[in-house]
Amino acid sequence: QVQLVESGGGLVQPGGSLRLSCAASGSISSFNTMGWYRQAPGKQRELVASITSGGYTNYADSVKGRFTISRENAKNTVYLQMNSLKPEDTAVYYCRYRRDSIYWGQGTQVTVSS
Repeated sequence: QVQLVESGGGLVQPGGSLRLSCAASGSISSFNTMGWYRQAPGKQRELVASITSGGYTNYADSVKGRFTISRENAKNTVYLQMNSLKPEDTAVYYCRYRRDSIYWGQGTQVTVSS
């Protein structure tokens, strides 16, 4: 089993920044992929960004150039730095761990509004 605990969500004005963190614990494999997904009201959950344990990253087109995903393998923690936030970034953000199985965090709300 893998447990994921997210933090860092909140309310921010358009153009502002937030940093999300996700700490993984439990049966962590050295080789895994961690990522961030989001789900806005009435929409399907979508990939925001992912990163492998080797540092390979993948981003949704809508966040390229604004969001940066990173990780600290020694801490089993992944981060999402979100800059130039827009109202359409408003969603619940979920951390995901993938190796042999997929695990999800509980989600953290990000609201971008003036």
